[in-house]
Amino acid sequence: MLGTGAMGAGMAQSLLRDGFDVTVWNRTPERAEPLTDDGAVVALDPVAAVADADVVMAMLFDTESTVSVMETVLPHLGDGAVFVQCATVGVEGAAQTASLAATHGVAFLDCPVLGTKAPAEQGKLVMLASGDPALRDRVQPAFDAVGSKTLWVGEEPGAGSKLKLACNAWIASIAAATAQSMALAKGLGVDQRQVLEALDGSAANSAYLQMKGTAIIEDSYAPQFSVDGVRKDTGLIRTALVDAGVSTDLIDGVRAVFDSASSAGHGGDDMAAVYFGF
Repeated sequence: MLGTGAMGAGMAQSLLRDGFDVTVWNRTPERAEPLTDDGAVVALDPVAAVADADVVMAMLFDTESTVSVMETVLPHLGDGAVFVQCATVGVEGAAQTASLAATHGVAFLDCPVLGTKAPAEQGKLVMLASGDPALRDRVQPAFDAVGSKTLWVGEEPGAGSKLKLACNAWIASIAAATAQSMALAKGLGVDQRQVLEALDGSAANSAYLQMKGTAIIEDSYAPQFSVDGVRKDTGLIRTALVDAGVSTDLIDGVRAVFDSASSAGHGGDDMAAVYFGF
């Protein structure tokens, strides 16, 4: 497991819980050390981490960091190893990482995930996989350990990343809409909890509304998926919208409030802190 941030650490824990031998690496070694309590081996460099690995899963922040690590480790993967790219890197990032793997003759799957810190720790992510069908049996046990289901999106790498952008566009939008309703209620002198109570049980209700709305009311912003993480993804979503010939009006507004929340000092907080962008 390359990258032990909130997501990578949770995925490593789920793999360890299912009995896998897991070696982890992180640019900041101290962030990987706690995983030794769960049985992981911590490597001090990424090349050592992938030695003798059957499956290498990378959960890094963006395309730049993913490509940098891939350029370092791909020449050192053993025969038969599969490199699985799990971060949200967008359409161009998916093409770039797939091309890099092909250049080095390494089996590759594009597999961003749906879910945040808690589902990663619980093994309940949704795996959005794309790539050579012949690789499925080799990675499925690991995918089953970290995910509640695997959706095989297509045979060409990049299909999973396209689906991830469509899903994240929805997630970012409802988080921003929830925060707007909470801010409006407060501005009008309405009890914010009544917003959640009014919508509970209706067709417009959602678990996400209740979860993020409650976080705002309780002023609880421990990061599951950070404001700055959403900002990165909305940039990728906007590029994809332009390329697809779809209006960017909505994502522009969503991104603006996340930008405002980050500027107000909440970039590292959970995405519910977009509330401070209103």
